Parts: sequence; C-alpha cells; structure tokens
Amino acid sequence: MSKTEAPEEQNELGAAGSQLSTAPVDRAMPGSFGGKRAPGAVGWLVWSGREVVGWVRWMWRQLTSMRVALLLLLLLSLGAIPGSLIPQTSIDELKVADFKKAHTTLGPIYEKFQLFDVYSSVWFSAIYILLFISLIGCIVPRTWQFVGQLRGRPPGAPKRLDRLPAYTTWRTDAEPGQVHESALSLLKGRRFRVHTTGGQGTSKTSVAAEKGYLREAGNLFFHISLIVLLVAFAVGALFKSEGGKLVVQGDGFSNTLTQYDNFKSGSLFDTEELAPFSFKLDSFDSTFERKGPEKGTARTYRANVTYSEGPDGAEKKKAIEVNKPLEVDGSKVYLIGHGYAPTVTVRDGKGKVVYKASVPLLPIDSNGTATGAVKVLDGYRDKSGKKEQLGFNAFFVPTFAGEGHGQMFSQFPALDYPVLALSGYHGSLGVDSGLPQNVYQLDTSKMQKFKDSKGELLKKRMRPGETMTLPNGAGSITFDKDIKRWATFQISQQPGSMWALIGAISAIFGLAGSLFIQRRRVWVRAVRGADGVTVVEMAGLGRSESAKLPEELGDLAAHLHEKAPSAPDPDHADSTPQVVPAEGAEK
Repeated sequence: MSKTEAPEEQNELGAAGSQLSTAPVDRAMPGSFGGKRAPGAVGWLVWSGREVVGWVRWMWRQLTSMRVALLLLLLLSLGAIPGSLIPQTSIDELKVADFKKAHTTLGPIYEKFQLFDVYSSVWFSAIYILLFISLIGCIVPRTWQFVGQLRGRPPGAPKRLDRLPAYTTWRTDAEPGQVHESALSLLKGRRFRVHTTGGQGTSKTSVAAEKGYLREAGNLFFHISLIVLLVAFAVGALFKSEGGKLVVQGDGFSNTLTQYDNFKSGSLFDTEELAPFSFKLDSFDSTFERKGPEKGTARTYRANVTYSEGPDGAEKKKAIEVNKPLEVDGSKVYLIGHGYAPTVTVRDGKGKVVYKASVPLLPIDSNGTATGAVKVLDGYRDKSGKKEQLGFNAFFVPTFAGEGHGQMFSQFPALDYPVLALSGYHGSLGVDSGLPQNVYQLDTSKMQKFKDSKGELLKKRMRPGETMTLPNGAGSITFDKDIKRWATFQISQQPGSMWALIGAISAIFGLAGSLFIQRRRVWVRAVRGADGVTVVEMAGLGRSESAKLPEELGDLAAHLHEKAPSAPDPDHADSTPQVVPAEGAEK
C-alpha cells in the first residue's frame, strides 16, 4: 500500500490490516491533558489533577516504548566503555591508585563522575533500572495482546482486495464453494491458520489465512531474553564472590576467607555461603615446544590436585587445566598462573637451620625469568646472640645461558639449567610497623648489606646444591636441589551465569525469528458473476512490503488455478493468473 494513499482508503482494510504486530499505537500528545478548565479553585484543582495524571501516563508510554528501550540499551553499552578503559576499584585498587598519581588532573574528575566504579555508579545503575522497567512495561502488554491474537482467528477479507500490495484474479467455471474448499485445503497444507468467514454460500464468503506468528513470538522472546540477561547479571553482581590463591606444590587450600590472598564479593554476598571444600596441589605439569619458530611456546599446563567436599568428604583426584576448572558445590577453581619456587635453607653461624622453605618467585617474562625475596623473620641470631632478621633479593632463571653469554635471563621456560642469584641484607625487615608489605619485594631501608671481601654487596649465582657463605660467621644460605612449582588459582562463585548464557542464546534465536520470519495474511474470495462465471480473487498483506509476499501469493494462485482453471474469456487470450506485485518488488 502506498504511503500517500488517502486515509479513507486505508481505513477500508478495517480489521484485515490490524494486529499484524503487537506494537502499541503511537498516539500524538494532545495540547493539554486536563482539557477545558472550569472556573474557580475547584476547577483549577480538577484540571491540575487531570493534567498531572495525563503527563504521567504520557511519560510512562514513552518509557515503555520500544524505541526508548533500544536507546537505553545503547546508553548501557556506551556506559560500559569507561569500565573497560579506566581501572576499576573493584578489580584492581593498586592500578586505580597508580592512575590517580600519574593523572593528577583527570583523577579527581573521574572520581567525581564515579568512573573508577562504573558498574556500581549511580548513573549506570539508573540506566540499568530504567532499561529493566522499560522492557517489562513494553513486553507485558504486547504479550497479552499476542496471546489474544493466538486465541483468535484471522480477520475477514476487506471489501476491496485489489487495494492490497499483492493481488490476483481470474474467472473460472468452478463453483464458489468448490473454490473455497480447494483454498482451505491448499492453505492448510502450507501450514496457514485458516477459516471461512462471512458464512457459507453467501456473496461475502471468503477464506482468511494467516502465517508467521513466530515473528512476533521471536520478537517477544528476544526482549524476554534481555530481561533474563539483566536479572542474571544483577544477581551475579550482587551475590558473586571471587578470590585468588597462590599454592606451592605440596601445600593446600581450604575455602575460608582467611585462606585467600585477595578476595572481593558482591554487596549481598555472605561469607558464610562459601562452599566447604579444600584441595592440595600434588604436582604441576608443563610441556613446551623445543624446536622451530614456536620454540618455548607452552603446549600443556596442568595442575594435579586432590580435593574433597565438606569437612569429611572423600578425597578425589582432578587435573585442572586452562579453561577446564574444578567445579565443587557451585564454585569453580580456575588455573590462572604458575611459576617456580626454589627451595632455600638458611643456617646461622652455629650451623643451625633457622629457615627452610620453597619460595615462590614471580615470573617477569614468558621464559620463566622470575624475581622475589627470601625473608627470614624469626629464629636467627647473629654471632653475638642478638636477634636479627635476614633478607635476600632473589633472581631465578630455569635455563641459564651461562657465563659470558649476555645478561642473566632465561633462554627457555623448562628447568634445563636452573640458576638462582641472591644478594643478602641483615637488620629489620620492617614487618612490625603495621604497614602492609609486598611479599615479593624487600624493604632495605632499615637493613644493612652483607659485604664481600671487596666491601661490595654480597651476591652470588648458585646452581642447585650450592651455598653462599655469609661474612663474619653470620651463617649461610643454600640453594637446594628441590625446585618446586607453584600455581595461582581463582576461586569464584557466579550465580546466574547459566541463566545469562541461556538468555544470550535465547536472544539470538528470538532475534533471528523476528528478522527472518514474515507475518502475512492471505484471502481468497470466489463470487458468481452476473454472467454465471465465478470470479476468484486472491490477495496478500504483510507486516512490511516484501517481494516474497507477491511471490508466495503467485505460487498459491498457481496451485489453486489447477483446481479452478480459468474459464474461456473472449476478451483475454491469456487466462493465466496475473499477480500484481507489491510496490518495488519488480526491481
């Protein structure tokens, strides 16, 4: 139908052109909701009440319209961009602090607009809640309207079928009832919802058929899926928990708050809801490519653990790999990092072992080069018997190229030729000050250097089994042959994640249905003419003009024409059906 068609001509379609979709009618805003105001204070109050109610209803209609829902969805997407580009307090407070120090002008501005806490900010929450309300207010009335359409029947044919976008007609010697029966059988075979309108045997009798309800179902399903996504994300943000733990080979972890290296959770999460389980890191396996251009590339990372559910659960074995977490009672344990933990033994001047541990060192490149610190807090006394603390800066390479072959950086990530470099200090480590310290860094502000024979800082490169002797009978430190592995795990509870996945998949299917399925109606009318010959009319109407509608109508007309062939017509030599295509379909 042409957009320039007169309104009275459009109205001739009546019910036939209505309810092809569940979209509400967009009514223009009147000049005044209150209407004519009566004189006096009472009249003013009544008028004001009508005006307020009218404006509230108008704003509600705008909020629950589909265009506003799409606009809010776009704003939500745009609002998430700063959360991806700017450090977030909920993810890494240290990065936020570093950003503020480095950007003294932008930092306060970002903080004022809550850009360091985007997903918990007032403005992001407002968009999120408005979108939620908009979707619900949009979907509920459309759903009831769609249910009503499913329970109803396709509307009867309009008075003028030739005004529809797709139309064809021919004359036949078949009886009108026979044409209608054939049309019913044909359309039912094509899975149309079909029935006869106007009463059998009358001049107003016609066959009405409709198909493509899945388009509206897909549209509603898509928006319902968005609500499921929003609810799932909200539940996940409010009730989630996530923490990290570094575990050295042979050590274990129990899922309690005090065991975590770092922990963060949603505002409604209760730490008593942590799933009761524990695990022990038995071993860590890794393999690397040794030849070709991908030499050193990891092929396998596997943490072999023994875990148990509950305080008295049976022990079970599990291999945790990248993207293959351990799942226990709603919690998932992911493998996110690994490294080496050289074992060192520290003795005092009398040869007594005062410290023996496998010290995890942090990797600084892909070949396993790692740095860290060895801290002896208790048990050590100098040669005069005075309590003292020791500290050693540590630098480790799993595969050393050897003396004279450049700097001390690893040539390969496997333990082919491990070397540990240490430099020693004694004094106070500063751990009693009450200020937090980085366990991988050594604070030497209150410490003195161990000096070698030249008066320089005492340092030495050691192979497994070698010892560095401390000066003046202060003791020694040995690099033991036992080099252990460590792994870092992320333990998380993400309620709603499965619903989020279901919502995302459902949204895709719903969107596909709303885009690729066309809702359309077809009418067939057969009326005996004045000369006794039956005139057959077929017409189709879709939600939007499409070349497929005339094509489908032409195919239906061709099959119906076989049951009701054209009658001889002296004025038309060619009696084949002529389908009038929709505007633009022939292009």
